[in-house]
Amino acid sequence: MSVVIQIKAATAQAINTLYDVSILPNDVLVNDTKPEFEGDYTVVLFSFIKQLKQSPEKLGNDIGNYLLQNQPALISGFNIIKGFLNLSVTNIFWKDFLHTQYNQPSYVTQQPNSHKVMIEYASPNTNKPLHLGHLRNIFLGWSMSEIFKATGNEVVKTCIANDRGIHICKSMVCWQLFANGATPESTGTKGDHFVGDYYVLFGKELKKQVEELTANGMSKEQAEKEAPIMKAAQKMLRDWEAGVPEVMDLWKMMNSWVYAGFDVTYKRIGCDFDKVYYESETYILGKQLVEAGLQKGVFYKKDDGSVWIDLTGDGLDEKIVQRNDGTAVYITQDIGLAVNKYDEFKCDDSIYVVGDEQNYHFKVLKLICQKLELPSAEGIFHLSYGMVELPTGRMKTREGTVVDADDIVDEMVNVARKKTEELGKVQDFEPDELLDLYDTIGIGALKFFLLRVDPKKRMIFNPEDSIDFHGFTAPFIQFTHARIKSILRRQQPKGSLISTDLLPLEKELIKLIEQYPNLLQEAAQDHDPSKVAIYCYNLAKTFSSFYTEHSITNAENEEKMELRLQLATLTAHVIKNGMNLLGINVPERM
Repeated sequence: MSVVIQIKAATAQAINTLYDVSILPNDVLVNDTKPEFEGDYTVVLFSFIKQLKQSPEKLGNDIGNYLLQNQPALISGFNIIKGFLNLSVTNIFWKDFLHTQYNQPSYVTQQPNSHKVMIEYASPNTNKPLHLGHLRNIFLGWSMSEIFKATGNEVVKTCIANDRGIHICKSMVCWQLFANGATPESTGTKGDHFVGDYYVLFGKELKKQVEELTANGMSKEQAEKEAPIMKAAQKMLRDWEAGVPEVMDLWKMMNSWVYAGFDVTYKRIGCDFDKVYYESETYILGKQLVEAGLQKGVFYKKDDGSVWIDLTGDGLDEKIVQRNDGTAVYITQDIGLAVNKYDEFKCDDSIYVVGDEQNYHFKVLKLICQKLELPSAEGIFHLSYGMVELPTGRMKTREGTVVDADDIVDEMVNVARKKTEELGKVQDFEPDELLDLYDTIGIGALKFFLLRVDPKKRMIFNPEDSIDFHGFTAPFIQFTHARIKSILRRQQPKGSLISTDLLPLEKELIKLIEQYPNLLQEAAQDHDPSKVAIYCYNLAKTFSSFYTEHSITNAENEEKMELRLQLATLTAHVIKNGMNLLGINVPERM
């Protein structure tokens, strides 16, 4: 049981006993004591003052003295600052925690519960390679999956391949027009890059045709509709939904190229899924649900034959759910997918990791599912995140300005190699070890940089900033872990009990480690892996401060050395555990 939970329970008991009222432990608010005040944890008294009709000073003294008398192994002292009761936790508690957990930190492993969570992430279009924005999506989804597992939940990792639609047909049409039978194999190009090149080419060809039509007097809006290449893509979409054999064969061939490319990238960055859904298989159920919704009056049909839902009464707008030619839109397949997911896995929560430009889409999706009375509706949650931008500005796929995921991974590994060689501390590494180390540092730096920011915030990515062995980065944390493991290779703790007093930095480090399970719960509740990233950095920084001030293997005496060896062992374990939840490996040596 964490120290905060114990303080809440003891404080509630104190109030109930002293004032003959019924206060629950969760009614008690406990915060870290501010650095300028004496104490470890602070009980906020304001919510009880009116109910108990006591002054803050009287209430704080009553509770503080009760805790001193009845919880001598937990509380060693207290002070009151206005409506705040600052409590000092005993050295005995901290030392017992360290001795019990340093070699078998069971407090990190939280008990399984019956809650089942599905997390959908990555969800790429099969007309282009993964890019930097996808990487933030993938790292968020994968990390949240691991954090939910670590907090006792059953987790299903899923992906939806957006493998149909007008955007897919654009690449297909362009390949037909310009490829002359070329393939990824014949050109030596990775499959997803190969197909993506034709999507970019479509945009350039469309722009050229629109310019020609507008030069002949057509409006730009009309030209974009009448451009031959756009009309060809729209016809291909209709043919696809009609199952025209040659269109289906082309679609399957080009998608297979893309999937092969995706698999290489996923393996490189350590991404996996328990289940992959395909829009080509879910949109049909979506169309059936649209038809059922028409019968129920949830949807309505316009004069041109398109199907819509009116959400103005819910503070939103009207939303199309099926085009007038009968083809599906994104929301159509998402309705079908929501049902497929629930029918197969019966998850309590269905979390969609999708960028914040789709905030409106997911509000609409949840509302539609609720109005259709689908059992999946209440569990829908949109984990919205801000876009990743470069110092030069926003990326645009159709203009060919997107930073490719494979390229950025390669660049990160190269930067890691350059920075590591500049430090000059790896002369005794074998060549294969060095390659693994550069991958570990480079990919770890990339993941940490994209995860250390609150998901809701937009961010600017700069590769050079992400690899700094002294900053708020993965390499700094990895180096700290490697330093600890180097110490422990020379000397291991014996496991003896500790009676020596704790110095301030020793106590600060133990206190921070003890907070880790609560931190994981907060990260899960807030859907925010940045809390884990920030925690790992603060733990590494605190250990570095401690190690700068206090020797471990040359400590003042044997007991101090034992204390610090146990502390180093537990610190290394928690760093490794936290970084692994972010998908980041920590090396044994650097």
